[in-house]
Amino acid sequence: MSISTIKNQSSLLGRIHSFESFGTLDGPGLRFVVFLEGCPLRCLYCHNVDMLDMKNYKEMTPQELLKIVLPYKPYFNSAKGGVTVSGGDPIMQPRFVVEFFKLCQKNKIHTTIDTSCFTTNKEHLEQLLPVTDLWMISLKHFDDKKHRALTGVTNAPILENIHYLSKRKARLWFRYLILPGWTDTWSNLRALCAFLRTVDFELIELLPYHTHGRFKWDKLGLPYKLNGIKPPTLNSCHKIKEMLKKEGYKVILNE
Repeated sequence: MSISTIKNQSSLLGRIHSFESFGTLDGPGLRFVVFLEGCPLRCLYCHNVDMLDMKNYKEMTPQELLKIVLPYKPYFNSAKGGVTVSGGDPIMQPRFVVEFFKLCQKNKIHTTIDTSCFTTNKEHLEQLLPVTDLWMISLKHFDDKKHRALTGVTNAPILENIHYLSKRKARLWFRYLILPGWTDTWSNLRALCAFLRTVDFELIELLPYHTHGRFKWDKLGLPYKLNGIKPPTLNSCHKIKEMLKKEGYKVILNE
């Protein structure tokens, strides 16, 4: 079947920024990672700032995307992996993700969504639930004023949506950025622990802040507002890891 025929069968198009065929940091096992264009947040530390504004993408149907993924299935399935849809934020293109994940599941491919979970439309979550094997959700900050300063949006719908997913027995992994002076403070870490006690989740992954994506800001002519903030020390990251482990949580430190 030709690509033109497939396009005629489906008017639903996803805006795809890029792919990573052998990802090891975006879910369990070996992953084929799809980066979608667009994000509702404007994080000051974003390392994919080139994916935010729906300007640099190629359009593709769910069937076309599956056709690209399938040749890699023997590799990621043998490594107990699958497909991760990231971005940007896939929550910006929920209908496309739902249809693509349906195709993945029909082909026995594990599905993961990497998201901020920022949406005020519960229907998006409801549609994604039956086709999403794993939710990887980034926790940014628990003080709403600081969350707005850091990301441009309130944290209220994010926390509400996580509670909703937990009650619906979704499989949840959390990702938590260690940003010196922002997310590593005692008050925010206490708030993190208090929140974690209210939801069912599998593990939390700690991500030390880095400046690897800084060049993208420079290339786009955008001011980088975290100048002067250095990555956290390995020792400070391990202290946070041990604190969370003492709370009884499974913790991964991405070093």
